[in-house]
Amino acid sequence: MSERACAAYAERADPRDTALDRHLLALASRLKRPLSGALRRASRISELTQRQAEVLDLEKAAQELRPLLLRHGFQPELVARAFALVRAAAGRTLDMRHFPVQLAGGHLMLAGMLAEMETGEGKTLTATLPAATAALAGMPVHVVTVNDYLARRDADWTGPVYEALGLTVGVTQHGQSPEERRAAYAADITYCTNKDLGFDYLRDALILASRTGQARLRLEKLLGRGNRLERLLLRGLHFAIVDEADSVLIDEARTPLVISGGGADGDQALYAAALEICRKLDETHFQVDRAERAIRLTEAGRAYLGELAEALPAAWRSARAREELAQQGLAALHLYQLDTHYMVREGKVQIIDEYTGRVLADRSWERGLHQLVEVKEGCEVTGRRSTLARITYQRLFGRYLRLAGMTGTAAEVAPELEAVYGLKMARVPTNRPSRRSDRGAGLYTTRGEKWNAVANAVARMIRSGRPVLVGTRSVAASEELSHILKANRLEHVVLNARQDGEEASIVARAGEPRRVTVATNMAGRGTDIKLAPEVAALGGLHVILTEFHESKRIDRQLFGRCARQGDPGSHEAIVSVEDDLFRRHAGPLTEVFAALPALPAWGAGVLRAAAQKSAEAANAHDRRVTMQEDRRLDSALAFTGRGE
Repeated sequence: MSERACAAYAERADPRDTALDRHLLALASRLKRPLSGALRRASRISELTQRQAEVLDLEKAAQELRPLLLRHGFQPELVARAFALVRAAAGRTLDMRHFPVQLAGGHLMLAGMLAEMETGEGKTLTATLPAATAALAGMPVHVVTVNDYLARRDADWTGPVYEALGLTVGVTQHGQSPEERRAAYAADITYCTNKDLGFDYLRDALILASRTGQARLRLEKLLGRGNRLERLLLRGLHFAIVDEADSVLIDEARTPLVISGGGADGDQALYAAALEICRKLDETHFQVDRAERAIRLTEAGRAYLGELAEALPAAWRSARAREELAQQGLAALHLYQLDTHYMVREGKVQIIDEYTGRVLADRSWERGLHQLVEVKEGCEVTGRRSTLARITYQRLFGRYLRLAGMTGTAAEVAPELEAVYGLKMARVPTNRPSRRSDRGAGLYTTRGEKWNAVANAVARMIRSGRPVLVGTRSVAASEELSHILKANRLEHVVLNARQDGEEASIVARAGEPRRVTVATNMAGRGTDIKLAPEVAALGGLHVILTEFHESKRIDRQLFGRCARQGDPGSHEAIVSVEDDLFRRHAGPLTEVFAALPALPAWGAGVLRAAAQKSAEAANAHDRRVTMQEDRRLDSALAFTGRGE
């Protein structure tokens, strides 16, 4: 891949690999031995760092190191000096010094790798090592996280470390003006969300089009023709450190980022008529593929729509147009559920991210689906808007000159991360031995039996004095369980997309004695659950999973909420054969288990393995299709000729 590091807007050119290339890279990654060499080098840097003498004037020492890093790059001795300065700065400003394993993790990221670090091992502090070192070497650094709260929290918390070294820190937040965003990206180190970063990059792309050469931009400035340089938000894509990398680079990679232009007013009558027609269709007219989340019209359905079209407005005369409208209407009715896939807030339909449980307030579904859901829920219909710019996360992060990441759960998708992003993964040992206890999984025939079992498990933990975190997959499920717990007089708090503004405060108290927290996938990911002193002696936090997720990684993320940094903790799964994952992705096998007079103890594991294998294959396919579609549309946007 070529690099435009010296251009006015630095970024890599898009790779021209094929699907076969990516498949072979993923296969090669699976066959490779563990990256022991990278870990050995990282451990060596850790040892060198710890041997460095204490420096009194940190800022002066950092400024003396700048030209050496610029001239010689990331030589081991220079990296060790930089890490020692960062470690000393953290000790003086935060009263925290990086552990040896964090020093190793920092080196892996500085080397452009993904560090898998167990939940609770201090990834936020670890990221200060590569971020500060790269910034001292003259690289603008973006530390990318999943929401505004974490971006602000991490920037505020780590800011004193960077400032002690003479570095500046910026943070982007939703609702900032262009001037505020430009100032944030002008800092040495910028904390931002993946969503904000992507949209800001697309805004710059609209300004730049395909003309990013430094000479052209400077000439325009001299001639007074628009002065595009001053309107840009970013300084290019130099070095990104992606927190929760699997969530950003894998889970969110199924949906491209799109900037839309003004469209026509929503056609309420058209969408209302479409839903009315769709409600009249029966099983002879369409098939529902829940695993693929798709609707397919049968020949009878197409013929029926053709007959109806003769008495309908002109929009229905085209076979292709009416069939797409009908498929989207059927999807709105049968595939997208209130409080599972979306919620209605202040009269607006807002999408819920199925992996995080958070609201995607400014996202909308494409091709009329969003408008059909609005009609279904009795909301004001918004207009369909034309696409001005779009890009996938695969292409966005692939354009960074240097890319690194950190997460607690990457092993399952390591081949895809290497094949798509060139990110090699290495697992960093824990600072202290894990004390997390797995209590297995219980399988029940009906949802009602499952909820009763959950309530009984919660009651047992409360009697023992331990706090409990119960994970659910949707807003609706969290509220259904809440009713059960109330009926059993079990006090609890609920954390879902309706309470997302209170997320940090709810999670902060989840480790108190006898505290019961019912949460969707969000579960405060990125926020530590600190145990009250007496709780550790009782066995720590207990986590109950009430439905397996489409990826084993998400299960591990929930289980990882307990037993952090050597604390005790335990987890269990309580599931039902009626759970959506089993029905969608292991339907025939689920029917077999549902018919048994008694469910075997090993049944949950068998269903989980079958369903998750199918779901992960389908999701990987969706990501490939998204990237292929992005490439196909690459030349469709007339103003640029690139996909953004």
